[in-house]
Amino acid sequence: MTPQTQMSDTITVRMPSRLELLGVLDKVADSLCERMEFDDEDRSRVSMSVIEAGTNAIQHGHRRDASKPVDIEFHVLPDALEIIVHDTGKGFDLSKVNGNITTPEHLMDLRGRGIYIMRQCMDTVEYSFSKTGTTCRLVKKRPPAAAHDS
Repeated sequence: MTPQTQMSDTITVRMPSRLELLGVLDKVADSLCERMEFDDEDRSRVSMSVIEAGTNAIQHGHRRDASKPVDIEFHVLPDALEIIVHDTGKGFDLSKVNGNITTPEHLMDLRGRGIYIMRQCMDTVEYSFSKTGTTCRLVKKRPPAAAHDS
């Protein structure tokens, strides 16, 4: 076996806070997942998570103010796809987000489903809050065979 070149690319997208543009994120995510040899199920999970993180940034972070851009970075790493979604919103109290929306007392909750979905679909979901806004970091590990073939 010959030594493998370390694949590490960053794709950056800056888009207005408009829900109809979320398809752009979906296309970029799906294309990168295909390149990284994710199976259909994982491709779907990454797409759902990216769209959810983008939706949260637009609706909650920027309150649909199209003049405020959402910044997204896709980091193609040798062993994972890392996606960073940043908005300039003030953030939220992560401890108040329900851990499991499938319990009877939370089935009718109006909020909290997106983070739950992302946590179920991705290997890592982390939020950080600063003076410059809210950052959501999503990571999906590459399938073991694909990580060795690139």
